[in-house]
Formats: sequence, C-alpha cells, structure tokens
Amino acid sequence: MSGLAAVTTILNVTTTYSATTPNSQIYKQLDLFGDVLERVRSDYVEQPDDAKLIETAINGMLSGLDPHSAYLNAKHFQDMQVQTRGEFGGLGIEVTMEKGVVKVVAPIDDTPAANAGILANDLITHLDNKSIVGLTLTEAVERMRGPVNTEIILTVVRDGVEDPLDIKIKRAVIRINAVKSRAEADGEIGYIKVTTFNEKTHANLVKAVQKLEKEHAGKLKGYIVDLRNNPGGLLDQAVAVSDDFLDKGAIVLTKGRNLQETQRSQARVGDITGGKKVAVLINGGSASASEIVAGALQDHDRATIIGTRSFGKGSVQTIIPLGGHGALRLTTARYYTPSGRSIQAKGIDPDIIVEQETPEEIKKREERAPRGEANLRGHLTPEGGEEEEKSGSSTFVPKEKEQDQQLQYAIAWLLGKPSDIKAVRREDAEKAAKEAEGDKAGGDAK
Repeated sequence: MSGLAAVTTILNVTTTYSATTPNSQIYKQLDLFGDVLERVRSDYVEQPDDAKLIETAINGMLSGLDPHSAYLNAKHFQDMQVQTRGEFGGLGIEVTMEKGVVKVVAPIDDTPAANAGILANDLITHLDNKSIVGLTLTEAVERMRGPVNTEIILTVVRDGVEDPLDIKIKRAVIRINAVKSRAEADGEIGYIKVTTFNEKTHANLVKAVQKLEKEHAGKLKGYIVDLRNNPGGLLDQAVAVSDDFLDKGAIVLTKGRNLQETQRSQARVGDITGGKKVAVLINGGSASASEIVAGALQDHDRATIIGTRSFGKGSVQTIIPLGGHGALRLTTARYYTPSGRSIQAKGIDPDIIVEQETPEEIKKREERAPRGEANLRGHLTPEGGEEEEKSGSSTFVPKEKEQDQQLQYAIAWLLGKPSDIKAVRREDAEKAAKEAEGDKAGGDAK
C-alpha cells in the first residue's frame, strides 16, 4: 500500500513542477488517475486487488487505441511466445473481442474447435456456463486454455440460429502446421497452403517446394499459394516468404509516426521456384502478413492474385517487453506495398475476382456480420483520414476441392486452359464500378 501511495505523491509533486512544460496537461491527468486509484482502494465495497486494478487500467487505455493494441501480463506473454513457435495447448481458434463478447475470427484447420463445429463470426458468450462479460480478451483466452484432454463448454450465439449453442470441446496440444502441400493436375501444379506465419513458416515453405520439385521433376509448371483464411502472424516471416519468390525489389515499407521510423525490406537474389508461374489465393480471411505477401507479389507482377478482397489489416504491432511484467503489444506503424499502397481498412483487390458459391445460410450470416478491418470498432482509418468501408469479403472455402471454384480456376489458369467458372478481371470490375457511379450521379441530377 505504501508503494502505491508513494506513486500518488510523486504524481502530485510532478504536477507542481511541470505546470509550465508542454507535458503539463498529461501530468494533470495522471494526478486525476492517482486520485481515482486511491479513492477506489480506500472506499470500494470490497478490498480490491491492486495489481488487477493497474492491469485493468492499462487494458482500458490500450483498448481505446485500436483493436490490435493490448497489454500481455507475464503469463499471456509467455503463452504468445509459445504460440508463435507453432505449438501450444488449447482449442485452436483465432478470436477477437467485440461488444463485450469473444468473436471467432476463424477456427484453425484440424483442431478441436474446427472438428467440434465452431465457425467464423460465432460469438462466445459463456465458458463452462459462466458469462465472459467483464473479462478482457486475454483473460477469456486464458480460461479457454487448460490441461490437455480436459473439456470445456463454449456457449455460442450464431447468426441464423435462434437459440444459443452449447458446444463441448476437449482441449489438445495445438500443433500449427504452418505449411501443407500436395500436387495437383497429375503433378503439373504444386499446391501450397500457408495457414499462419509463425517461426517455422518460411523454412517449411522451402521444404515443401523442394519436396514437390523432387517428386515431380520436369512436370511442374507452376504453384498455387493458398493464403485464404490466413490471419497473419510474424512480419519477418511474411518478408521471408515474399523473398522466396522474388529476386529483387522492395517487399514492404513500414512507416511509424516519425519519418525516422520508416523501414524498407528488400528482396535478395534467389527464387526458390526457378521463376515458375505463381497464383496466390486470397479471401476475406486473409489478413496482415498474408496481405504483405499478396501485395508484394502483386506489385512486382510475380504472381496473379485470385479470389476476393482481403481483410484489410495494414498495421504493424510491436511486442515491447516490460521486464518481469509481461509485454505491450502496440500498433507502431502502417505498412505499405512496394508501390506505396496502404491497404488499411481497404484490403488487397485480386487481379482476378472469383466469387465462391456459398451456402445460403453462411451467406446470410456473413451479410449480417461482414468481415474486414473496416468493420472493427476503433480501427485505424486509412492514411489521410479518408474512410473507405471496403475491406473484407466472404471467407467460405469448401472442404471438397472439386467444389472449390477459386482453386479450380487457379489450376486452369496455370495450365493455360479455359474455365467455365465465372471470373472478372480487376480492371474490368473497377471500370464497371466507375460507370455505375456515373450512372447513379446522372440519375441523382435529373
């Protein structure tokens, strides 16, 4: 108690001696915070936990910045480090917080959550019949994790379903296989699915290409890199994966608040595919690091991007360790593609738009709860403040590859064969959109 009281005293003294400095206003606000803290500690109906008070205050401050900044206490920081190494215990879902409940971004393939039927956009309201209202996202995630082979009940509210669903899931060790590969079209096409960008992604991608080249030597004509529903991950891995397909040029530019914080990543000589044709698949679930790769390969005309508009997360988070007190995940920069495009709240538009036929139930659910950075409360606006509510699109991918129209179109495109799957080139779509806007303006003027 004396330690916190001393902090309050220091804050008051600092206010006195800093009244004429440019920072005087912030010191006044800190003084207010100290007064509120002491009043809570002395007068609240129950004895509060001092550490929890401070942690909650920090979380409140960061959550007011944007959806991606957060405080990680020591345990959560350790969990995050384990997760980026590609193996952790839990359920296997990517989540965010929205309006006081946990929203599923996407279940991870071949995990307990995916196998139990958890879907993107599900809202988790209770854990083991206990409401999560009042919990931070990290606290909710911690409760979902636990010893392997133990069970947890998730109460889920799903669009189109009248009553909440109770879904029982058994926890397991989640091993994220960041890269999966196979041959398509009798060995003429190499298919590579990148599910996340963890510490093993680049190395596993190189191994996958080497294996395909060895097993189908002389037959491979090109590669499909599937980034659909890949939520992103480590920036350095996105740079390394982009570099795998490039011989030269910029990969990504990051700009912080100050010009001296601008950084540029450059490609080095060496294309692991030997210059073979590449098609990259994206959709509304392709975010962050996935968009860095798609944007770099698109700007250099190294790959043809096929699918639908990506998520639109064009910001960089830096993990700042705080000694033994965990870490700060802080949005520190926007990133730009090699041509200088910021995709924040806009997304990457594919070169060839292929809309996947979606079951009516899923289509209605996605219309009610659209995906994309632009739909997240408190998101960063595009540079210059011009808001464009454009990011995000459908995230549905059929499990049967024969029904996967985006995949089938990419195979036909790489083989140079005609396809009866409906596809629209980006420039044609943009032209049609401008003509439609002109027609509307003309109609309004009449």
